[in-house]
Amino acid sequence: MPSAVELTTLGHRIRHHRVENGMTLDELGAAVGVAGSHLSLIENGKREPKLSLLQEIARVTGTEVAELLSTEPPNHRAALEIELDRAQASSVFRRLGIAPIKITKGTSDETLESILGLHRELQRREREAIATPEEARRANTELRLRMRERGNYLPDIERLAEKQLKSAGHVSGALTHRTVSIMAEQLGFELLYVNDLPHSARSVTDLENGRIYLPPASIPGGHGLRSMALQAMAHRLLGHRPPTDYADFLQQRLEINYYAACCLMPETASVAFLQQAKKDRNLAVEDFRDAFGVTHEAAGMRMTNLLTHHLGMSLHFLRVDGSGAISRVYENDELPLPMDVTGAVEGQIVCRKFLARSAFEAHNRTTEHYQYTDTPAGTFWCSTQTGTTSDGEFSISVGVPFDDARWFRGRETQKRAVSTCPDESCCRRPPGDVTARWEGKAWPSARVHMQMFSPLPRGAFPGVDDGEVYAFLDRHAEG
Repeated sequence: MPSAVELTTLGHRIRHHRVENGMTLDELGAAVGVAGSHLSLIENGKREPKLSLLQEIARVTGTEVAELLSTEPPNHRAALEIELDRAQASSVFRRLGIAPIKITKGTSDETLESILGLHRELQRREREAIATPEEARRANTELRLRMRERGNYLPDIERLAEKQLKSAGHVSGALTHRTVSIMAEQLGFELLYVNDLPHSARSVTDLENGRIYLPPASIPGGHGLRSMALQAMAHRLLGHRPPTDYADFLQQRLEINYYAACCLMPETASVAFLQQAKKDRNLAVEDFRDAFGVTHEAAGMRMTNLLTHHLGMSLHFLRVDGSGAISRVYENDELPLPMDVTGAVEGQIVCRKFLARSAFEAHNRTTEHYQYTDTPAGTFWCSTQTGTTSDGEFSISVGVPFDDARWFRGRETQKRAVSTCPDESCCRRPPGDVTARWEGKAWPSARVHMQMFSPLPRGAFPGVDDGEVYAFLDRHAEG
């Protein structure tokens, strides 16, 4: 079903072509076989027309159905009215309890511009007010739960990625930098690698001159550059606009990451690889990673997109830092995870008995480690790989309920642990004899993360210094 904005735009386009043909509502209605009042409802975005009616309207007004269905406003006045309709329908405006204004022919463009200016400022202040760590956690939790309901699978983006890959001539194997460049060229962009990117931006897209600026290609391995370029392209392909709030920003980030993953590990080839591995009872993140030339984390996350939808498996994914804090998570297999009062999991400390933490103690960090963990929700099997970045240690874990472990390499592991979290006696509370020995005789000083005190940065794009970006573009535009 079309959205309210799409119906409003359609109505404006029909009105535009009717007026261009010098017809009244009743005249056009008579010509296409409906009442003028019915046509009025359509032009005002209150009713969705049937395709047959659209075809008649297009014929009578001398245009095409595709032209009527375009998402672009037909003129400046229509664009103002559509934006105002959208603003007055927003939750930010509705919470004020103010009646929306009714737009008439006598409402001047200047009046609409002035009112829209107030709405834009209202939205800007709302973004500042909600862009706090607490609200960011809430928005992230809501997004995670929505994706859980969908099995972390977005079919429209899957199809878009396969279409773009086919157009660029990619057939099989790891996606090359050259193919990524071809994909950019087909969208009208040139990839440029520069040393002076703003510190707050992973990439910058110059829409005016058709350039995508990326970090230097000499980064060791350069694996992340393909992903960053694909993410920048995804913003254009998916029709993204500056986010209206932090939830919108997170949704966009998810979609561009998803698109990049679909390109680096295409659905058709990836599913064939995983199905064969399952048939061989030899599913492994490291094999999937190596087959497509991506990182262990990217391969693990991609499995969350495909295993449930195509192989009928529920699973979980965890990225945990050296302190035990969860930095990235997905689960649809009921793995018990720590969460705060808002329902957020990110930033919470995972159970010490989970392999995601105990793997840091292993002597051999170059291979995957395996473990069965008994929990209040059942027994889970997982594989974990550890790594190190400039920010410290991290682990990547992918796991499944006990019954599905039979499809994975490492299922024969004898390592087993028992976790009773969220019961604090599991790993949050020290044993009684240790408490008796040290209670009142120790005073640890907590490590404080500065982001606890800082709201998210202001600007059109959360986390990005707009001034720094615009100065960067000025420098390169002049060059």
